[in-house]
Amino acid sequence: MTAARLAGVELGGTKALVLLAEGDTIIERHRIETHGPADTLGAANAHLQHWNRAAPIEAVGIASFGPIMLRQGDPLFGHMLPTPKPGWAGADVHGTLMQGLDCPAAIDTDVNGAALAEYRWGAGQGVDGLWYITIGTGVGGGLLIDGRPFHGAMHSEIGHIRVKRQPRETFEGTCAFHGDCIEGLVSGPALAARFGAAIESVGDNDPRWRDVALDIAELVATLFLTTAAQRILLGGTVALERPFLLPRIRDAVVESLAGYLPFITQDTIAHRLCLAGLGNDAGPAGAIALAQAALGRPAMQ
Repeated sequence: MTAARLAGVELGGTKALVLLAEGDTIIERHRIETHGPADTLGAANAHLQHWNRAAPIEAVGIASFGPIMLRQGDPLFGHMLPTPKPGWAGADVHGTLMQGLDCPAAIDTDVNGAALAEYRWGAGQGVDGLWYITIGTGVGGGLLIDGRPFHGAMHSEIGHIRVKRQPRETFEGTCAFHGDCIEGLVSGPALAARFGAAIESVGDNDPRWRDVALDIAELVATLFLTTAAQRILLGGTVALERPFLLPRIRDAVVESLAGYLPFITQDTIAHRLCLAGLGNDAGPAGAIALAQAALGRPAMQ
């Protein structure tokens, strides 16, 4: 079988990546800084149309930051919902990116796409109940059940869960909607405010990382309790660039659950809570996995 010519867009809060793939292999990448929706989506669409003129694209996968409407048939399908990202509320992500293209397309959240990629090619292989959590510009989570992204009334918005705070913590959080939800506590911008300095300048031995690890552990424990996921993967710049956090988070999860969940113990936690296997490529690969799904070649085992 000839490898399909596929395209993808990973739309993030800081940057967008436009991708061209042959089958599973990404062969070209084009980076666009995320500014307003007209400029960002227009530039991405122009690149897609350029590739399509060179040789027809067979399917497009769109992995977008959210919240975004994913329910087919809804008048706002493919549109951005109210978001703290200035100027993006109401943006027609799907319609603008697909303008001038006549091929199947699939749109989902960036974290659901990343979870799908990890399920097929990364640290989620063989796992039927899987969370992918990104901790970077924001905090988000994608949930797969039996290898398929879960959608209810919309998609998961775990970044806005409020977690148990440490009694000594006085940081009020930065979320425009909820203050000290987990995104307002441990996202990149939140950490810069929490530490009062650029994150790059904060050493790994800074004692304040202890409370960051405890906050993330509270989120992880909540997800194990609510979904009984077989595995949770951590991705995003904060998790991937500060790997010393992972063992601290694992220990805190075990302590927080206090033996209540039999599948979470000191002996099993390293198997249950891991770093994303694809690293920074989880997001781009997720867009291509969605394109494969749109083509009718499910991105699953």
